[in-house]
Amino acid sequence: MIIISAFCFALMSTFVRLSGDLPTPEKGFFRNLVAFVFALVIMIKDRESFHFQKRNLPLLIGRSLAGTVGILCNFYAVDHLALGDASILNKMSPFFAVLFSLIFLKEKLKLYQVLILTGAFIGAMFVVKPTFSNAELIPSLCGFVGGMGAGAAYSMVRALGIRGEKGSFIVLFFSGVSCLSMIPLMAFNFKIFTPLQLLFLLLAGLSAAGGQFSITAAYTYAPAREISIYDYSQIIFASAIGFFVFADIPDIFSVVGYVIIVAMAVVMFVINNKRAKVV
Repeated sequence: MIIISAFCFALMSTFVRLSGDLPTPEKGFFRNLVAFVFALVIMIKDRESFHFQKRNLPLLIGRSLAGTVGILCNFYAVDHLALGDASILNKMSPFFAVLFSLIFLKEKLKLYQVLILTGAFIGAMFVVKPTFSNAELIPSLCGFVGGMGAGAAYSMVRALGIRGEKGSFIVLFFSGVSCLSMIPLMAFNFKIFTPLQLLFLLLAGLSAAGGQFSITAAYTYAPAREISIYDYSQIIFASAIGFFVFADIPDIFSVVGYVIIVAMAVVMFVINNKRAKVV
């Protein structure tokens, strides 16, 4: 299920780029509109309550804003970078989630986590290539910030789950707030889309929904520590699609960055499993 999810998210990035030169907020709006409809239908079908605890409102808003920043930055990176580069920068989110857990969950960082985070950051710098001579510096930094936003959002989702909020309501709230926040951005630079562009936008939304449902199912079948590493198969899917569809060829520095970041993810995966067995 988690590999299916990774494939769906790679397809989402593909359809986002295929939708052409539409403004990024416009792409983000349609992506979240589909998610909002899906979450609404599920809540009505399951007769779930639309009420939430007032004390959770700051976290719900924070999750929505962080997720919106994550999507906008990720979509901008997808439009301007090789799909593999955009995907690997977005996959910095689990590392940032550990970092943001310090703030939202008051969890202490262990030495091995600090070392792994440092290694992942070094890997990301190989992909970003932070020099003024790099023509893709701004999109790369956006991709990096996108992974940071997603990591912050994930840590807040976890905090909300601990506080008893339902996953479907969190998705509904986030998608609704995100769509509303993008309307002013769209108003400043709205571009009429063609029927084909609308089709690609809807397919991007459907792919994202498929990825979300698949990853949710995966984590109901097995704990994160046992399956999270397979989410990095998205890099393989995105790189393959990018090569065959867009003729994307990552440079040697990006490949080194891929290897370092995935290696750090594998190390964290192995350590977490060993620690779980000891407990």
